[in-house]
Amino acid sequence: MILKLKSLIISLAISLGVGGLSSVVTKGSSEIYKGLNQPPLAPPSWLFPIVWTILYILMGISSYIIYESNSNIKNKALTVYITQLAVNFIWPILFFNLEMFLFSFIWLILLLGLVLYMTLLFYQIKPFAAYLQIPYILWLIFAGYLNLMIYILN
Repeated sequence: MILKLKSLIISLAISLGVGGLSSVVTKGSSEIYKGLNQPPLAPPSWLFPIVWTILYILMGISSYIIYESNSNIKNKALTVYITQLAVNFIWPILFFNLEMFLFSFIWLILLLGLVLYMTLLFYQIKPFAAYLQIPYILWLIFAGYLNLMIYILN
Protein backbone atom coordinates (compact mmCIF):
# COMPACT_ATOMS: atom_id res chain seq x y z
CA MET A 1 0.00 0.00 0.00
CA ILE A 2 1.38 3.37 -1.01
CA LEU A 3 1.14 5.97 1.73
CA LYS A 4 -1.22 8.75 0.70
CA LEU A 5 -0.17 11.58 2.98
CA LYS A 6 -3.20 13.80 2.36
CA SER A 7 -5.65 11.02 3.27
CA LEU A 8 -3.60 10.10 6.33
CA ILE A 9 -3.50 13.72 7.54
CA ILE A 10 -7.26 14.10 7.04
CA SER A 11 -7.92 10.84 8.89
CA LEU A 12 -5.74 11.93 11.80
CA ALA A 13 -7.27 15.42 11.80
CA ILE A 14 -10.78 13.97 12.08
CA SER A 15 -10.01 11.72 15.03
CA LEU A 16 -7.75 14.19 16.85
CA GLY A 17 -10.22 16.98 16.07
CA VAL A 18 -13.03 15.10 17.77
CA GLY A 19 -10.79 14.57 20.79
CA GLY A 20 -9.66 18.17 20.85
CA LEU A 21 -13.18 19.53 20.53
CA SER A 22 -14.33 17.20 23.29
CA SER A 23 -11.57 18.57 25.50
CA VAL A 24 -12.68 22.15 24.82
CA VAL A 25 -16.35 21.34 25.51
CA THR A 26 -15.48 19.66 28.81
CA LYS A 27 -13.05 22.30 30.02
CA GLY A 28 -12.41 21.81 33.73
CA SER A 29 -13.01 18.05 33.60
CA SER A 30 -9.69 17.45 35.35
CA GLU A 31 -10.87 19.41 38.38
CA ILE A 32 -14.23 17.62 38.39
CA TYR A 33 -12.44 14.26 38.23
CA LYS A 34 -10.13 15.20 41.12
CA GLY A 35 -13.15 16.18 43.23
CA LEU A 36 -14.83 12.78 42.92
CA ASN A 37 -14.45 9.84 45.27
CA GLN A 38 -12.01 7.65 43.35
CA PRO A 39 -12.10 3.86 43.03
CA PRO A 40 -9.01 1.68 43.41
CA LEU A 41 -6.78 1.81 40.30
CA ALA A 42 -7.99 5.30 39.37
CA PRO A 43 -5.20 6.95 37.38
CA PRO A 44 -4.13 10.57 37.91
CA SER A 45 -6.03 13.10 35.81
CA TRP A 46 -2.92 14.10 33.81
CA LEU A 47 -2.79 10.61 32.27
CA PHE A 48 -6.13 10.86 30.45
CA PRO A 49 -5.13 13.38 27.74
CA ILE A 50 -2.00 11.35 26.97
CA VAL A 51 -3.90 8.07 26.64
CA TRP A 52 -6.71 9.62 24.59
CA THR A 53 -4.26 11.31 22.21
CA ILE A 54 -2.61 7.96 21.53
CA LEU A 55 -5.99 6.30 21.05
CA TYR A 56 -7.18 9.01 18.64
CA ILE A 57 -3.97 8.64 16.63
CA LEU A 58 -4.51 4.87 16.40
CA MET A 59 -8.14 5.48 15.35
CA GLY A 60 -6.99 7.89 12.66
CA ILE A 61 -4.42 5.44 11.29
CA SER A 62 -7.00 2.63 11.28
CA SER A 63 -9.59 4.74 9.50
CA TYR A 64 -6.97 5.74 6.92
CA ILE A 65 -6.15 2.08 6.25
CA ILE A 66 -9.84 1.28 5.80
CA TYR A 67 -10.48 4.38 3.68
CA GLU A 68 -7.68 3.42 1.31
CA SER A 69 -8.90 -0.17 0.96
CA ASN A 70 -10.94 -1.49 -1.95
CA SER A 71 -13.35 -3.45 0.23
CA ASN A 72 -17.04 -3.56 -0.59
CA ILE A 73 -17.82 -3.03 3.12
CA LYS A 74 -15.51 -0.03 3.47
CA ASN A 75 -18.38 2.49 3.60
CA LYS A 76 -20.23 0.47 6.22
CA ALA A 77 -17.08 0.22 8.35
CA LEU A 78 -16.39 3.95 8.06
CA THR A 79 -20.02 4.75 8.93
CA VAL A 80 -19.69 2.73 12.13
CA TYR A 81 -16.35 4.46 12.76
CA ILE A 82 -17.91 7.93 12.46
CA THR A 83 -20.86 6.83 14.62
CA GLN A 84 -18.58 5.62 17.39
CA LEU A 85 -16.62 8.89 17.19
CA ALA A 86 -19.89 10.80 17.72
CA VAL A 87 -20.88 8.58 20.65
CA ASN A 88 -17.33 8.95 22.03
CA PHE A 89 -17.63 12.74 21.78
CA ILE A 90 -20.87 12.78 23.79
CA TRP A 91 -19.64 10.59 26.67
CA PRO A 92 -17.49 13.22 28.46
CA ILE A 93 -20.32 15.74 28.18
CA LEU A 94 -22.64 13.30 29.93
CA PHE A 95 -20.04 12.39 32.53
CA PHE A 96 -18.31 15.71 33.30
CA ASN A 97 -20.65 18.49 32.24
CA LEU A 98 -23.93 16.87 33.23
CA GLU A 99 -22.52 14.53 35.93
CA MET A 100 -24.92 11.81 34.78
CA PHE A 101 -22.69 9.01 36.02
CA LEU A 102 -25.10 6.09 35.60
CA PHE A 103 -26.33 7.21 32.18
CA SER A 104 -22.76 7.86 31.04
CA PHE A 105 -21.90 4.28 32.06
CA ILE A 106 -24.76 2.97 29.92
CA TRP A 107 -23.59 5.27 27.10
CA LEU A 108 -20.09 3.83 27.49
CA ILE A 109 -21.48 0.31 27.05
CA LEU A 110 -23.08 1.52 23.80
CA LEU A 111 -19.72 2.97 22.74
CA LEU A 112 -17.92 -0.28 23.54
CA GLY A 113 -20.46 -2.23 21.47
CA LEU A 114 -19.95 0.11 18.51
CA VAL A 115 -16.17 -0.12 18.81
CA LEU A 116 -16.30 -3.92 18.93
CA TYR A 117 -18.52 -3.94 15.83
CA MET A 118 -16.24 -1.44 14.09
CA THR A 119 -13.21 -3.57 14.96
CA LEU A 120 -14.89 -6.66 13.53
CA LEU A 121 -15.62 -4.81 10.28
CA PHE A 122 -12.08 -3.44 10.17
CA TYR A 123 -10.74 -6.98 10.69
CA GLN A 124 -12.73 -8.23 7.70
CA ILE A 125 -11.11 -5.53 5.57
CA LYS A 126 -7.57 -5.20 6.96
CA PRO A 127 -6.71 -7.12 10.15
CA PHE A 128 -3.94 -4.65 11.05
CA ALA A 129 -6.50 -1.82 11.23
CA ALA A 130 -8.47 -3.90 13.72
CA TYR A 131 -5.39 -4.73 15.80
CA LEU A 132 -4.75 -1.01 16.23
CA GLN A 133 -8.10 -0.81 18.06
CA ILE A 134 -7.16 -3.28 20.82
CA PRO A 135 -5.77 -0.53 23.12
CA TYR A 136 -9.01 1.45 22.60
CA ILE A 137 -11.15 -1.56 23.54
CA LEU A 138 -9.05 -2.25 26.64
CA TRP A 139 -9.19 1.41 27.67
CA LEU A 140 -12.97 1.50 27.24
CA ILE A 141 -13.32 -1.56 29.47
CA PHE A 142 -11.14 0.15 32.09
CA ALA A 143 -13.10 3.40 31.64
CA GLY A 144 -16.29 1.43 32.19
CA TYR A 145 -14.92 0.16 35.50
CA LEU A 146 -13.96 3.71 36.53
CA ASN A 147 -17.30 5.13 35.43
CA LEU A 148 -19.36 2.52 37.25
CA MET A 149 -17.28 2.79 40.42
CA ILE A 150 -17.52 6.59 40.38
CA TYR A 151 -21.29 6.23 40.08
CA ILE A 152 -21.34 3.88 43.08
CA LEU A 153 -18.93 5.96 45.19
CA ASN A 154 -20.50 9.33 44.47
